[in-house]
Amino acid sequence: MRLTVAVPAAAAMMLAAAIGFSPASASEEWLTSSSLIDPDRQRGTFERYDHVNPEAPKGGTLNSAVFGTFDSFNPFIVRGTPAAGLTQFGGLLWETLMQQSIAEPSTSHPLIADAYKHPADYSSATYRIDPQAKWHDGNPITVDDVIWSFNMLKEHSPLHNRYFANVTEAKAVGEREVQFTFDQSGNRELPHIMGDLPVLPKAWWEGTDAKGNQRDITQPTLEPPLGSGPYAIDTFEAGSTITWKRVEDYWAKDNPVNVGRNNFERRRYTYFLDDNAEFLAFTKGGIEDVRRELSTRRWSTGYNFQAFEAGDVVKREFVSGSIEAMQAFVFNMRLPRFQDRRVRQAITLAYNFEAQNRTHFFGLNERFSSYFEKSELASTGLPDGKELELLEEFRDQLPPELFTEEFELPVYDDPRDERAYLREAVTLLREAGWEVTGGKLINAETGEHFKIEFLGGSPTSEIIAGGLIEALRKIGIDATLRIVDTSQYIQRFQAFDFDIVTGRFAQSLSPGNEQRDFWSSEAADIPGSRNVAGIRSPVVDALIDKIIFAEDRDALVAATRALDRVLLWNYYMIPQYFQPTLRYAYWDKFGIPETQPDYVGIDIDSWWIDPQKEQALARKYGG
Repeated sequence: MRLTVAVPAAAAMMLAAAIGFSPASASEEWLTSSSLIDPDRQRGTFERYDHVNPEAPKGGTLNSAVFGTFDSFNPFIVRGTPAAGLTQFGGLLWETLMQQSIAEPSTSHPLIADAYKHPADYSSATYRIDPQAKWHDGNPITVDDVIWSFNMLKEHSPLHNRYFANVTEAKAVGEREVQFTFDQSGNRELPHIMGDLPVLPKAWWEGTDAKGNQRDITQPTLEPPLGSGPYAIDTFEAGSTITWKRVEDYWAKDNPVNVGRNNFERRRYTYFLDDNAEFLAFTKGGIEDVRRELSTRRWSTGYNFQAFEAGDVVKREFVSGSIEAMQAFVFNMRLPRFQDRRVRQAITLAYNFEAQNRTHFFGLNERFSSYFEKSELASTGLPDGKELELLEEFRDQLPPELFTEEFELPVYDDPRDERAYLREAVTLLREAGWEVTGGKLINAETGEHFKIEFLGGSPTSEIIAGGLIEALRKIGIDATLRIVDTSQYIQRFQAFDFDIVTGRFAQSLSPGNEQRDFWSSEAADIPGSRNVAGIRSPVVDALIDKIIFAEDRDALVAATRALDRVLLWNYYMIPQYFQPTLRYAYWDKFGIPETQPDYVGIDIDSWWIDPQKEQALARKYGG
C-alpha cells in the first residue's frame, strides 16, 4: 500500500518509529491511502493494481451459479435473503468511502472519498468526498448521504452497529467533508475502518416507489435500488435469477482501484437448490462459467465430462496469502448442556478428521489448528513474551494446561486411537455429570438423555457431520442430523436455533473491532451476529480490547495470539478443515492476466471475455 503525505521522508520515518503504525498519525495531513501493517508501503501514489491488464476489453456475460434463493435487495437487515451481487458492504451496487485492497492486507485506497485524515490520538476521522462521485441517476453523492447512511446502518444493521460501536457521531465539517467522532482514543483501526462504510442514497430511500409507497430501509424490498457502483440490476426473477448490467457512465470507472477490472458487460446469477444439479449445469456450459470447487471428491474424480476432456474446461489452483477462514462445528453455548468446557472437549475428542480426510477428501484437506491459520497471528507452542504477560493477568480464569501444554487436537493415526479418545471423552463427560447407562449418556441428576441435533443446509452436511455423529452414538449420545431448506437454514442460523452447526469465520491480518462481533459477550444474543457460539467470557472481552487498543504491531500480534489460545483451549468449536489451495474450474472463454494478486489469490474481476474463444465454444456446445 502507498500513502501520500505532505511531510519530508526523513520526518515521516521518524514519526512512524515514534508511534509504530502510520507516518501520518502525528499530523492531520490529508492521506490518500492507509495501511495498518507496513508503513514502508505508504510511499508514493497508488495508480492501479499490478496484476491487471489496463487494456482489458469490456463486454460479454459472466455466468455464475448460486446455491439457495433470494427475496430482497436490502442486504443490511436481518430479514430477507439478499440477492447475489449484494453484500453488507455494498457489493456490485453501492460503493464504500474507500476500497479494501485486494493486493495487500489491511490496506485501503480512495473511492467515494478521495482522502481522509485523523488527529494524533485517533479520536476522530474526517473523510473528504470526491467531487466526481455520483449516483447512477447522475446526482452527486453528498455529505448528507454519508451521514444518513452511517446513522441508518448503525441503527438497523446488526453488523454495522457492532463494527462502528465506538463511533458516536457523523457530522458535516465542510461542503465535502464528514467527520466521525469516536468515544475513545488510541484505537488505530477506527479511522481506517470508517473507509468500509457503504454509502446509500438518502433521497431514494426516503422517497416513494412507482406506486407511491414510502420506501423503508428497515424492510426487505424487491424494488431495484439506486446505486453508485460499477453494476446495476438489469433483470431478475425472485429466487431464481438476477442479471446485473455494467454501468457505462460509472463515475469511478477510471479510478485506480477499477483500472483493468469490472470488464464483463453483464453478470448473470442462476440459483440452484441442489449441488449436483448445479455441477451438472456447469458441465453443460452457459449457466456457470467459473466454479470454485469445494468438493475434493469431485475435484479428484468428477472432471471426466466431455468439455473437460476436450480441453474446453480448465482446472487450476491458485494460492492465497490471506488467513484461512476458520470452518468449525460450533457449539451453541446458549444451551445448558454445552456450557461445561469438559463436555465440549469430550465431543471434540470424538471427531476423527484423519478418517474423514482419507475416505471422503482424498487426503487433500488440512486441519485447522488456529483461528488465524497460516499467519503470524496464530498461537503456537507455549505462551511466552508479551503474550504470556497478557495471559498471566487472567491465569485464575483460564484452564491451567493453557500455560503448561501446547494445544493439540486429537490425531487418529492408528485404529486403536478411536477407543482411546472415546474412553477419554467418556471420562470427561462423567466428570461433568453424565453417565453411560444402558448404552445411553444420561445426566446423573436429571435423567436427561444427552441429545445433539446437527443443523445442515444441504446433503453435503451428511459428509461433513456423518463421522462425528457415528462416533458420538458410540458413547451414548443421541446424535442426529437435520437438513432443512436454504431459507429455513438461514433463519435458524441467524436466530441461533440449533445445537451444533458448521460456521465459517473469516479474519484479516489486522484484526480489530470486528472481533467484538465474533466473540464478545455483547454480541452473544444479538440475532445475526457472528458470535454464533454465544461466547460470554470476561477474558475474551478483555483480550478483544487489548487487540483494538494495541499500541503497535507487536502488541497486536501478542494480543491476537493470546485470544487465539484462549478460544482454542475453551473448545468453543471443533475445528474442521481447509483446502490449502483455491481450486477453480472454468470454461476456456476468458482472457486472464499473467498473474493474480498474491493476497486474495484470485481476482475474477480482472478477467475478461475473449470473443473468439466464446464464439468457438458456442459453435461447439450451443448457446
